[in-house]
Amino acid sequence: MASLADMRPGMRAQVLDVGGDESLAQRLLDMGLIEGASVEFLREAPLGDPIEIRLDDRYNLSLRRVDAANVSVSISE
Repeated sequence: MASLADMRPGMRAQVLDVGGDESLAQRLLDMGLIEGASVEFLREAPLGDPIEIRLDDRYNLSLRRVDAANVSVSISE
């Protein structure tokens, strides 16, 4: 299973599950990373962290890779 941290610029995916400790999972859910949400990987910082995604074609969100690794996704082909 892939995570947001495994994605590269231009890739699209759908959120399957959010894990991590309870406070992190709740924070990610509050940001809109809920099951079924669509994400597009936009870009990454020069050293690879943080990453920027577009969530449900509505807004952009920046995440640390370590946090993004807790979001399981199904990558679109």
